[in-house]
Order: sequence, then C-alpha cells, then structure tokens
Amino acid sequence: MAAVEAPPGLSVGPRVKALREGLSLSLRDLAERSGVSAPMLSQVERGETSPTLAVAARIATGLELTLSQLLRLDEGDGVIVVRRSERMRGGPGRRGHSYEVLTPPLPGQRAEVSLHTLAPGAATGGPDDPPMHEPGSRETAVVTSGSISLVCDGVAHDLGEGDTVTFDADLPHHFESTGSAEARFFAVVAAGLRRS
Repeated sequence: MAAVEAPPGLSVGPRVKALREGLSLSLRDLAERSGVSAPMLSQVERGETSPTLAVAARIATGLELTLSQLLRLDEGDGVIVVRRSERMRGGPGRRGHSYEVLTPPLPGQRAEVSLHTLAPGAATGGPDDPPMHEPGSRETAVVTSGSISLVCDGVAHDLGEGDTVTFDADLPHHFESTGSAEARFFAVVAAGLRRS
C-alpha cells in the first residue's frame, strides 16, 4: 500500500516548527513525544520533505493536537471573529467581579485576552488564593476605567485609568477595585513563556 502524503499546498513545516517552539520543545523532545525521528522532524520543518498522513498524525499527537488541527483543516481563512454575544463569560456577581474571554479557544494558543469588571470594593480573588496560571506565564493588564490595585506576591501596586502593568502571573496575585466607581481592565495572559 502506498503512503498517503499530506494534501498538496499545505506548508506543514513552518507550522510544526512554530508550534514546537511555542511549547518550548526541542526537536529531540518532539521526537520522543511523537515517535518521529529528530532528523525526519528537521526535514519536515525545513520543507525538505512532506510527511505522510501517518507521520503528520504522529507529529500532531506529539504537539497535543489532532491531525485536522495541525493541517488546519478545521479552520477557515485564518481569521476568527468572536462576536460580543459569543464571548465566554465568568464570575457574574461573584465578589462583584465579572469577566469575558475575548479570544477564541484555539488549539496551541498560548495567549488569552479577557475584559474584567470590578464593582467598587470588589476583587478578582483573595490573598490566600493559589496562582491560577502555569509556571512561566506572564500577564499584562491595562486599566480602561476606574482605579485598581494589583496585589502580587503580597505587594500592592496602585493603578489608574490608562495605566499598564506586566508581571509574572505564576505568582499569587489578584486585583482589587480601590475607587468609588466601577473599574474595568483588559488582561492578556501569555502562558508558559520562559523567563528572560
């Protein structure tokens, strides 16, 4: 039986390399996870060879994706619009904190953007809450209205409208509303990046 190659026109190599590097995997790491040799992976990434569907499926498994996700067969034109009505919402009324996730849940995505609303005196969590982000994560928050305080690893940082803060999100942290009006901020969490 002849080997079936990935559909023509699909540039799998650069995608494999980008996904591998996004997961902080070496060629050897991906080889161990996928069962595809490191030299073969290197040839695929450089575009020197096109993997068979069987090899592509093993690479996808090593990247924690389905074959369709790796080959982008389940995506349209590479643009995904999340309408306001489609946003994932959380925390309604909980401690006066609500949020909406603005990014779609995509495989291999290493960042998430969310919009948070805090009632006066409310907080996103408490001082004894454990970190909720994976090791190496970074978070950037931009205050769009009101005033808040970021309490990170026990130290408070006061922020007003237009202020931005970036911090290691794998440390214990939460935001508190410090003003008499509702506060809003955007948060961007980049997951599992190496500290530099």
